[in-house]
Amino acid sequence: MNLPGDLLVSPEDAAALTADAARLASLTLSAVDAGRLDMVMLGALPTPFEAPAPPGHVSGETLALRDSEGVLLALMGVTSDVEGGVRGEVAPIRRPTRPDHRELWQPPATRAPGAVAVIATTPPVADDLDALLADGPAIALVLAGTDPLDPLHHARVASWSALTEVRGVPLVLLPLEAATEAEALELAAAYGATRGVADPLEPDPALRRHGQGVTVFFTGLSGSGKSTIAALLAVRLAEAGRTVTLLDGDVVRTHLSAGLGFSKADRETNIRRIGFVAAEVTKHGGVAICAPIAPYAATRAAAQAMVERYGRFVLIHVATPLEVCEARDRKGLYARARAGLLSEFTGISDPYEVPLDAALSVDTTAMDVETAVGLVLGRLALG
Repeated sequence: MNLPGDLLVSPEDAAALTADAARLASLTLSAVDAGRLDMVMLGALPTPFEAPAPPGHVSGETLALRDSEGVLLALMGVTSDVEGGVRGEVAPIRRPTRPDHRELWQPPATRAPGAVAVIATTPPVADDLDALLADGPAIALVLAGTDPLDPLHHARVASWSALTEVRGVPLVLLPLEAATEAEALELAAAYGATRGVADPLEPDPALRRHGQGVTVFFTGLSGSGKSTIAALLAVRLAEAGRTVTLLDGDVVRTHLSAGLGFSKADRETNIRRIGFVAAEVTKHGGVAICAPIAPYAATRAAAQAMVERYGRFVLIHVATPLEVCEARDRKGLYARARAGLLSEFTGISDPYEVPLDAALSVDTTAMDVETAVGLVLGRLALG
């Protein structure tokens, strides 16, 4: 039986594949993508597997799929590109490690032939489960998410265990946050069930977004007023009793992203790091206020995806025009860029992708900071 972290191939094959992977481009999977890969490798979800496209992706290449710690999980032969990502067949190596409830992350070798599969996040009412059992055996396939530090996850597992143990119902945790109707059928079949009862398929937002955490993500050109608005917003929210973390672009580069340059790849890495920290703050009920330039839509979307696993992500576009930002030029950056001393400078020699999905747009050309903060607070409507 292959439990989380176990090899899915022989140690000799794993060593050979790991050596091969050293020469391949690597793709670090999010916890969500690693969970879905786990189900694909176990045969509980069908191939091909889809993943985000890595920077510098070359069509038809083989990718080394790794977890957040760099552990090699699988090799993926890319067969096609999809919107925002790649698709391909995987050569399994090992399951992602899970430190929690290890005995419950069972592979499809745990089968319940002829049973009905109860596929859900939250446990059903006891009477409803008893009604199902009156018609025959059942197996509980729990969409248990991907965050082992979420206290609600452990509370749900305890509730499922109490419900199923006394009824002799096998309990299996799946590293998924949601499943489509088609995927529910695949999961039920993989565990030997003849049919599935899947309700709810989507995680309850009240459970996923506990603590009312929120990330306010400002984006805009250098000199647009992002930092000024963000700093006053942080003060206003702290005055209101909220726990606030301010992730200003320059401060982050001094500490969190020290050593990164300003190439496109390094700027994307910087924003992903900000997104990771903001997600952690949001998960624990705090307010993360981010104020980087964040010129690329895809990288902003990646940060948003990280945060929205736990709470709200509110994108604010500080839409002050380039000519106004350049006239301010408090740091002399625009002058240096115009003189050719700074390469890949946003707005001059590198593009800024205007967000089309911002919750609010503010222009500080003639708007004072108090007014701008008032608009943001109105949009947030935090209790």
